[in-house]
Amino acid sequence: MSERDQSRLKAADIRRSPGVSYQKLLDADTRPVPAHLRIDTAAFLGDHDIPVERYIDPKFHELEKEKLWPKVWQVALLEERIPEVGDADVYEINDISIMLVRVAPDEIKGYYNACLHMGRNLIDRPCNKAEIRFPYHGFTWRIDGKLKHIPGMWDFPHVDPQEMNLPEVKVALWNGFVFINMDPNCEPLETYLGEAYSHWDNYSLADRYTAVHVCKVISCNWKVGQEAFMDAFHLVASHPQILAAAGDDNTQYDIFGNCSRAITPAGTPSPHLNWTPTENEIAANVYKPRDSTGGVEVPEGMTYRQHGAQVGREELREVIGDKADGLCDSEVMDSFYYTLFPNFHPYLAYNQVLQRFKPYGDRHDMCTMEVMYLSPFKGERPPPAKPTFLGPDESFLDAHELGAAGALISQDEWNLEKVQKGLHTLRVNKPGITMGIYQHTQVRHFHNIYERYLGLDR
Repeated sequence: MSERDQSRLKAADIRRSPGVSYQKLLDADTRPVPAHLRIDTAAFLGDHDIPVERYIDPKFHELEKEKLWPKVWQVALLEERIPEVGDADVYEINDISIMLVRVAPDEIKGYYNACLHMGRNLIDRPCNKAEIRFPYHGFTWRIDGKLKHIPGMWDFPHVDPQEMNLPEVKVALWNGFVFINMDPNCEPLETYLGEAYSHWDNYSLADRYTAVHVCKVISCNWKVGQEAFMDAFHLVASHPQILAAAGDDNTQYDIFGNCSRAITPAGTPSPHLNWTPTENEIAANVYKPRDSTGGVEVPEGMTYRQHGAQVGREELREVIGDKADGLCDSEVMDSFYYTLFPNFHPYLAYNQVLQRFKPYGDRHDMCTMEVMYLSPFKGERPPPAKPTFLGPDESFLDAHELGAAGALISQDEWNLEKVQKGLHTLRVNKPGITMGIYQHTQVRHFHNIYERYLGLDR
């Protein structure tokens, strides 16, 4: 029997929670359910431990700098940050700086952000440039990257102007995001996104604006940071206050090439509860960012999922019009959190949340976590929110613009530095972290791809 056939057999035998499945909840939906939500791709990705060294050993940071970040598609910024020709901004990953410039209304280019003369960064912050001028000695390039001027050219007879054009990185645009890839031979972004590419067809993120943007420094490896948000397994211990209205064990996990997905249903109780909440008790405990329906009276004969979705559609109608009528209950109520390898975490439908994690500077033991709300709008596009920056000693609770989500994120954040410290002690007696087979699907999927990029043997 082939390894692939064995994997399929094991996937068929994967244990699920005894609670109601997400697909069963969809059966009770009051609207037609999109086909992509009916996909259920349980996959056996292994039962092995994840080596501790990946999080705490600086050599893995160096391997990532060599074999991961220069080879993957990664989100640099949102298009709305550079809307006009000549607008430019900076994306940094580890010790590499990339300059993104809008060179035409429908074209953005990416250049290594270093002068080819002395190496100084060409830009340090968002700006608008008719040309790119090295502030140290005055070397100048057009925004299309072609060399325009070298002061005192008489002293550079050895320089071929054609060889002094700014080196480019690959750039691709998708759903309002600007992706970059430093590998000139990389596959197209659409191929990299795979099947998940089409899941956003009905929810154009390009038609939204950044209503909230918070960036926090956390004292942990970037993988420790993002893995805290890649499962619902932690809800029972970290967020017990929402269990009456959050189907943590009911979460469905799927994989699609370089992308994975978790769907956590709302308005249904956790199977961990030893009591059965009423629909009104579920409503009183519901959590959705900036949701005005929590705690309302649920009409006779309706579930909170049905009523909450009905109220949510009416709220969305004010912005997206009659399109709201076509949204099923799940699209309005539930959390669909995707992970595009390696570090991009967009939420589907109208949850509005987006997260991104990356190393802080060139540190292996610190990371930045960004939280954004991408909100639909009516009429003229509002300007994107200016980022709020939080240091390692500050809390997401200090970012009041996050609303109710700030409290939940801070509960997760509270553990992260302690996990990073604890991993050093763990490896004294145990070389790896023990993950679940199904509930850690997203984490296992990440590490399986991670191993391929870094050339690791299991």
